[in-house]
Amino acid sequence: MTKYIFITGGVVSGLGKGITGSSLGRLLVNSGIKVFMQKFDPYLNVDPGTMSPYQHGEVYVTDDGAETDLDLGHYERFIDTNLSKKSSTSSGRIYLDILEAERRGDWGGKTVQVIPHITDHIKNKVYAIADEPNVDVVITEIGGTVGDIESQPFLEALRQIRMEKGKENVLFVHVGLVPYISASKEYKTKPIQHSVKELLSLGIQPDIIVTRSDKKTPIEIANKISLFCNVPKENVIQAIDVDSIYEVPVMMGQQNLHKIVIDQLKLKSQPTNMQEWEKFVANIHESKEEFEVSFVGKYIEMPDAYLSVIESLKIAGYANKRKLKLNWVHSEELNEQNYQEVFKNSQGILVPGGFGNRGIDGMILAAKFARENNVPYLGICLGMQIASIEFARNVLGLKDANSTEFNDATKNPIIDFIHGIDQNNLGGTLRLGASKATLKPNTLAHKLYGKTEIWERHRHRYEFNNSYQEAFEKAGLVFSGIYQAKNLVEMIEIPANDFFMGVQFHPEFTSRPNKPNPMFKGFVDAIIKK
Repeated sequence: MTKYIFITGGVVSGLGKGITGSSLGRLLVNSGIKVFMQKFDPYLNVDPGTMSPYQHGEVYVTDDGAETDLDLGHYERFIDTNLSKKSSTSSGRIYLDILEAERRGDWGGKTVQVIPHITDHIKNKVYAIADEPNVDVVITEIGGTVGDIESQPFLEALRQIRMEKGKENVLFVHVGLVPYISASKEYKTKPIQHSVKELLSLGIQPDIIVTRSDKKTPIEIANKISLFCNVPKENVIQAIDVDSIYEVPVMMGQQNLHKIVIDQLKLKSQPTNMQEWEKFVANIHESKEEFEVSFVGKYIEMPDAYLSVIESLKIAGYANKRKLKLNWVHSEELNEQNYQEVFKNSQGILVPGGFGNRGIDGMILAAKFARENNVPYLGICLGMQIASIEFARNVLGLKDANSTEFNDATKNPIIDFIHGIDQNNLGGTLRLGASKATLKPNTLAHKLYGKTEIWERHRHRYEFNNSYQEAFEKAGLVFSGIYQAKNLVEMIEIPANDFFMGVQFHPEFTSRPNKPNPMFKGFVDAIIKK
């Protein structure tokens, strides 16, 4: 029977429920247990796809094209498993499904209510994972904080699941804050006590409590939490601040978090082997020398907007025992007068994905500097389109070259809209998820991947205009990756440069600890060799 683990949070948001769940998942995977993860978000957006990066950070995309919360990136990187649309659900999605069913008459004229209709639908989202092949444990994170009005239907559904499946098959992990009060020089457990009290009022008794604090707390703190929150003291797990999130599974493993879970859920397991993960963490600690990337974006005030890109750069650096130094460059602040000064010492330039015309001119200048000065360049999605526009303007001499996203009246639409899609309805109009690219032999792309066919994930509306391919090729640019099914450009490169590549897909979504995506590995290797 599939087992269920639910991660809740209390006191404040942002304590690391996602990292806690991911770390537990890693420990279970390394104990021979098959894990699947999902996230329930209380907001009323149907999905994060149309949410501003300033609001919610990056939108993570799964193989099957789900636009999800950034926590799914942590899940996939930690448990090294490709998740799916079943892994992400919001209140908006739940309510939309129920209301659409009501409009169709599916309820036969019954009164539609939060209980049982909403809660039953939430339960079905959890139980649907049990139908996935080779799933022993489902770890589900509940977004927000216990006590929020928005999350109450989810918590009620979880209470019902425990009643239906039994305590031996359902386990609750609660993450709470233990703040340090500098005036009295002591840690306080009262916030967690109140948080657990709130959970108890909803009919949920946590089995494990994870305490978040800046430093290791005295044993008396665990004893007090155990006494007042009705959990064994060995089930109080400390999660202190660490230099890298990848240290957390090791830290929690040392406190036997996975063994507590395995024993309570009576899971069949193997001896836990964390050698490969510990080697990765050792590489992090041994990474002393830096490599620098000039990161040219329009959302740099919110680094979480580029979370997977940053993690992918770090992972590629650790493979070389180098640590990442980011030089944040706001694309709106770049102009003809200052861009050469800004980039004169750049080791590498990266232009990530994004939407809209804000800051585009600065990104074009970044691509120009990289091309003209043989600085390693990686353009991701929008960054590939930027490189194409810059090449058309400054190499082909098409001064008004542009994307119809930025100027729909341009006479040289190097980047154009995917025809046949409704431009007036932004939700669900993107090319999403994994698709196959065929790589051209004897190109840098082929060398990096070591094969002729790859699968990578996408999230965009606009494509390279194939009518310009011949002119680009004659001028020295190579189209090294093509989505042959629809004859769409996936990868470009300039062989005259040491490393100048643009990709229409998002390689950051497939980077894993100890397994950096080839695009990031190649980019970082090129920087280190310079």
